[in-house]
Amino acid sequence: MDNNKQQETNIENDNTLTNRQGHPITNNQNIRTVGNRGPATLENYDFIEKISHFDREKVPERIVHARGAGAHGYFEAYGTVGDEPVSKYTRAKLFQEKGKKTPVFVRFSTVVHGTHSPETVRDPRGFAVKFYTEDGNWDLVGNNLKIFFIRDAMKFPDMIHAFRPDPVTNIQDARRFFDFCANSPETFHMVTLVYSPWGIPANYRMMQGSGVNTYKWVNQEGKAVLVKYHWEPKQGIKNLTVKEAEEIQGKNFNHATQDLYEAIERGDYPEWELFVQIMEDGPHPELDFDPLDDTKLWPNDKFPWLPVGRMVLNKNPENYFNEVEQVAFGTGVLVDGLDFSDDKMLQGRTFSYSDTQRYRVGANYLQLPINAAKKHVATNQEGGQLRYYNDKAPGQNLHVNYEPSSMGGLKEAEQTGKEYTPNVEGNLVRESIDRDDNTKQAGETYRNFEQWEKDELINNLVNDLSICPKEIQDKMIALAEQADEEYGRRLREGLAGKSNNKQEEFAEEFNPHPLGANQASKAVQDAINKGHDANPY
Repeated sequence: MDNNKQQETNIENDNTLTNRQGHPITNNQNIRTVGNRGPATLENYDFIEKISHFDREKVPERIVHARGAGAHGYFEAYGTVGDEPVSKYTRAKLFQEKGKKTPVFVRFSTVVHGTHSPETVRDPRGFAVKFYTEDGNWDLVGNNLKIFFIRDAMKFPDMIHAFRPDPVTNIQDARRFFDFCANSPETFHMVTLVYSPWGIPANYRMMQGSGVNTYKWVNQEGKAVLVKYHWEPKQGIKNLTVKEAEEIQGKNFNHATQDLYEAIERGDYPEWELFVQIMEDGPHPELDFDPLDDTKLWPNDKFPWLPVGRMVLNKNPENYFNEVEQVAFGTGVLVDGLDFSDDKMLQGRTFSYSDTQRYRVGANYLQLPINAAKKHVATNQEGGQLRYYNDKAPGQNLHVNYEPSSMGGLKEAEQTGKEYTPNVEGNLVRESIDRDDNTKQAGETYRNFEQWEKDELINNLVNDLSICPKEIQDKMIALAEQADEEYGRRLREGLAGKSNNKQEEFAEEFNPHPLGANQASKAVQDAINKGHDANPY
């Protein structure tokens, strides 16, 4: 046997994916975890290189969630979770006392496009809440939709690259979107929601919010439960069709920002109720999904929504840049009584989000007023770009910027609540979660839509898939057929009808267009045909 062949560990060619060190990437789908459910390990070099470069690839606006609006307000706790004392499940102080108010700042956003993109795009909406609690800040960072496209953080940069504008044309292209989704079948449930009217909320005040990821609550005894967070608007929920969104965009591409600002100015303060779903900690093999899989919903008949408080937004920012643009959120920003689960997307986001803020706003971003905790802060951190005060304790020996010390330095806090110490055991692997049915819940979601929502979903999918190669169409049809017979049949018939209609003016089979903008090429030609001649001056 050829000795070189015998020693060969990876087969490479000119098209082999590598990292920046030149190492061939053998698994670009999964981060390395203890067992296929997690937790993740810190030595995920390929993932850390990939995600940290992704965090730095665009200056100066956010990589995602660049377009946003925000407001100040407060969260008022009920002191209970459903009919039970909240202390049964968590020792987090902000939830304990009925009527206790915690200041908050909320940032709503679109995900894919830039700072001045229209607010009528087909896109998830960010819903991030910063709680300024007595124990320090808690950031609940989520979206309006309750699930996500992927379940492993390794795929996040690829997903966003596919959804963002083409690197050559700088135009978002539905073919790139569906190329990624058709080859990542776990996205299908989210595609079903995003391509329905739920993909274009009417405004920020009338949309739901969700933490999306699975977190944990920890009580005084150190016992933990899994938890999901849901914000429900008291204003009701409103979504838009493509036609309605186009009409609104033609009149005002800032309509959602203006709606939020004007509602607060006139005293019509938007309000949301916060609900949680609770599940005993563990893998729950009796379920047909993994509770750590953020492409899945927890059915509310098994895990009911339990109210824990309400949030009111009652003050607009005084300066957009200082507050809305510079506010910085991170999924790792938790207070005592709240904890991480082994959710692989959550663990990847926890590195990525705060790493992005250090790059985008600077190493001292937490000294900005909008980000600073509204309590005593004392650290041994020094220097860094734009540092403008020393966060030291009164009477601290300023010569001592380390710990431990017996010369007047900072001391560790005494912990009173029992430490939560989950047992972790398993082989380190790079594998997907094994309960990975990618279409069952998408079918349930489809069947729960009203008829007009089904019609809008099919029409939207057909319009965008019609410009995609047949291989991508076939993969998406197959996923729809697995989800629901009617869903698959209507999508197949719609695409067949679209491909047979060759007489359409400005046929778009080979022309890129943003999601939902199936008349994009016609608009380009209209601008030429309808433009009025003018003489030079």
